[in-house]
Amino acid sequence: MPAKAPPLLPVFRSRLQGEILALTLPDPDREWTIDELAERTNEPYQTVATEIRRLQQGDLLTADTVGRTKLLKANRESPYLRPLSQLATMAFGPPTVIAEEFAPVDGIEAIFVYGSWAARYEGEAGPSPQDIDVLVLGRPDRDDVFDAAQRAQSRLGREVNVTQRTRRQWETAIDGFTEQVRSSPMVEVPYRPTDGQVEQGQ
Repeated sequence: MPAKAPPLLPVFRSRLQGEILALTLPDPDREWTIDELAERTNEPYQTVATEIRRLQQGDLLTADTVGRTKLLKANRESPYLRPLSQLATMAFGPPTVIAEEFAPVDGIEAIFVYGSWAARYEGEAGPSPQDIDVLVLGRPDRDDVFDAAQRAQSRLGREVNVTQRTRRQWETAIDGFTEQVRSSPMVEVPYRPTDGQVEQGQ
């Protein structure tokens, strides 16, 4: 079955294509294996490998082989690198950008994107998201969270709105806002604290 154009930005042929570009293009010096990209996109290895071949044919990605491992990275010589990187990051990059900018913040247990961006990401039709709604669970310092949101906002070109809850508050709340968010698409951010931080208990 042909991949459907993603509601987040239908000019891309598939959500997977957009996600791979959002991961690989912003940092041209970083090398990726197909296994790593398959893990980050939660797609089968062969599906990712097929998409990688298309991107190589378009001279967007280059590959070096070390032993049996193929190392992929953005093609610095492509005239499309900068504009395509910006497009892919704005449309498909929020989980990655938010994970990176919130990584230095102590006290976070989990992060989710919800609202219109999450709905478009999950394939629901609708207008392009004007902002990014983020749910932070844990007990981080609010000033640190605000600063991280501002950094993410600068990179994404969209306003980043953060709602904070403790894990207990989120699990026990029965208010209308919480019920609406729970019943709507939510995308978990691949958050990992920076070295030296201790992840909070679940």
